[in-house]
Amino acid sequence: MERTPIPVLTVQTAPYEDQRPTGGGGLRRPTGLFESQRNYLPNFVQSLLSSVDLRDRQGCTMVVGSDGRYFSKTAIEIVVQMAAANGIGRLVIGQNGILSTPAVSCIIRKIKAAGGIILTASHGPGGPGGEFGVKFEVANGGPAPDIVSDKIYQISKTLEEYAICPDLRVDLSRLGRQEFDLENKFKPFRVEIVDSVDIYLNLLRSIFDFNAIRNLLTGPNQIKIRIDAMNGVMGPYVRRILCDELGAPANSAINCIPLEDFGGQPPDPNLTYATALLEAMRGGEYGFGAAFDADGDRYMILGQNGFFVNASDSLAIIAANLSCIPYFCQMGVRGFGRSMPTSTALDKIPSEAHHEELLNFQERVAKVMKVPVYETPTGWRYFSNLMDSGRCSLCGEESFGTGSDHIREKDGLWAVLVWLSILAARKQSVEEIVRDHWAKFGRHYYCRFDYEALEPRTAYFIMRDLEALITDKSFSHQQFAVGNNIYSVERTDSFEYIDPVDGTVTKRQGLRIIFSDASRLIFRMSASSHVRATLRIYAESYEKDPSQHNKEPQAVLSPLIAIALKISQIHERTGRKGPTVIT
Repeated sequence: MERTPIPVLTVQTAPYEDQRPTGGGGLRRPTGLFESQRNYLPNFVQSLLSSVDLRDRQGCTMVVGSDGRYFSKTAIEIVVQMAAANGIGRLVIGQNGILSTPAVSCIIRKIKAAGGIILTASHGPGGPGGEFGVKFEVANGGPAPDIVSDKIYQISKTLEEYAICPDLRVDLSRLGRQEFDLENKFKPFRVEIVDSVDIYLNLLRSIFDFNAIRNLLTGPNQIKIRIDAMNGVMGPYVRRILCDELGAPANSAINCIPLEDFGGQPPDPNLTYATALLEAMRGGEYGFGAAFDADGDRYMILGQNGFFVNASDSLAIIAANLSCIPYFCQMGVRGFGRSMPTSTALDKIPSEAHHEELLNFQERVAKVMKVPVYETPTGWRYFSNLMDSGRCSLCGEESFGTGSDHIREKDGLWAVLVWLSILAARKQSVEEIVRDHWAKFGRHYYCRFDYEALEPRTAYFIMRDLEALITDKSFSHQQFAVGNNIYSVERTDSFEYIDPVDGTVTKRQGLRIIFSDASRLIFRMSASSHVRATLRIYAESYEKDPSQHNKEPQAVLSPLIAIALKISQIHERTGRKGPTVIT
């Protein structure tokens, strides 16, 4: 019996002016907007698909996944229907629509797909009152570069119609191939539902010594671990890889069922929101703890008794211990990358403008390993270009994102397996490893202060006035006295990045104040904010003396923060009494 071809419809629509991707080809908005605004999601999906040249789009393969948040299943159905109508030949989708961001990147690269669509709002809250997002991955498995994001936006502003097959229905629960005949199409449209974990797990097996990690978790000197998936996409990965494959007891993993609202908490792996993990670790029963965000690209590491490892230290410690990972022993290390706001713990040398004594005692990880360090704007797409050109092997951001050139996304579970590999090789606790690192390289005290949900115009004028202040010649070499501390301004700038691969210039990526003792203050608007604005203040201070490594970061950094508040006037201009979140 012949199947009746599924009709392809062209639907008239009107453009939206607010569908500019916020970076990496992603659009993040309140979920209610996607649900209530007519054609809001179809418009953006059509703009995204139309950004791919017709010749490249016809018959190509794309990967689709989600973090399981509210509205994901509805959105996947729309994406499938529109991909079919726009000439995509095959979609590869995770079972039940579930695929972590690292897994999507892995699969794109493995099957040489043209790109991928991830339905996630990262660490943003879920549920009907939360956030939803659509993110575009290009053929290298990484976030869309700015030129692609700009193209998507330009298309969205003039869009008048979109193509869709509204009668096409896919069973996301059934593994295997499903084929659909479409009107006026010579070849059937194929959908392949794949196991969410398999392909990614095989990649990890080729990177790590699973026997060494398994012995750490099950051997005579085993450590107890506690892993919090925060009811996001990582539950199936944690259970399959850490428990089934590597032998961790099933009760090591908590919050492993993906929920549409993430259990009512933002799936953000930090000390503010991962409180269940923090309390469990403070009890002293567990030697290692980790948490992941909704889509699995961010992570947090805790040691016994709740010892916290900040993301910048984690990146530097991983860099200093790459010999514990078979992948790097085989492939070598070509370079490191960090986003500009990330602490300078990774850097090979201080700026030439720093005092000579700093050059003598500030050994940095990369200096010891003699590899270059690239300082980029925030956004993984900048690292992707470096990795594609063979310049960068390891990179990270202060927002709990770390990864390597095995894929083109940050990868939370990869980072956790690196840490377990280091623990297995060095036979020390998390705290001992961190303190040894500080003793060798010095400690970078570091904090980020987030002022969320600001009125956009207010935030814009704060940054505008601050830039005018710090870039004025009179500000250079100014001194600030706070208590017994005197800070002398050495240089200031609005950060600008010139890509060493293609020469692309990216401007206005944050305001920097660097003091003569190598302390830093950074002010930056978050690119992932929507409707309301987020302004972030970063403070960093370097301490070589091991006897001074046991202080609380906020206490050490309080003079710098006092300077930041004084020159920005953020409390006076926003009516706030303090930041929303401190990390």
